[in-house]
Amino acid sequence: QVQLVESGGGLVQAGGSLRLSCAASGRTASSYAMAWFRQAPGNERQFLATITPSGGRTYYGDSVRGRFTISRDNAKNTVYLQMNDLKPEDTAVYYCAGARQWTDTYYRTTLDGYNYWGQGTQVTVSS
Repeated sequence: QVQLVESGGGLVQAGGSLRLSCAASGRTASSYAMAWFRQAPGNERQFLATITPSGGRTYYGDSVRGRFTISRDNAKNTVYLQMNDLKPEDTAVYYCAGARQWTDTYYRTTLDGYNYWGQGTQVTVSS
C-alpha cells in the first residue's frame, strides 16, 4: 500500500507557472507507475501525464503536451508536475495517482489503471 499527498497548488495568473509535488509513503515509489489527473467542476477526471516506474518514459494528454512536464525523484519518493504557460481552463483540482508496475514497457492513461490516489490540490488560474 502507498499513500499519496499532493502539494504546490495555488492561485496563479494566466501565463504563469506552478510545480506540483506528490509525496509517496508506505512503499517504495520506484515500483509504481505514477500519473497526474485533474477534475474541474462538472467535468470528468481527466488524464494529464504518466511516468513509468524508473522515470525513463513519459506520456502526456493532448491538452497539456508541450506545456506540462512530469518527472520523479525515486530517492525522495516524489513525483512532480511542472506546469508552464497556464491558462484559465487549467483551473481544477489536480490529483496524483499510482499503480504497482514492474516494468517500463507500457503506460496507464485511464482512471481504472490506478488504485492509489491523493486527496488533490487546487490550482486556480486567473485571466
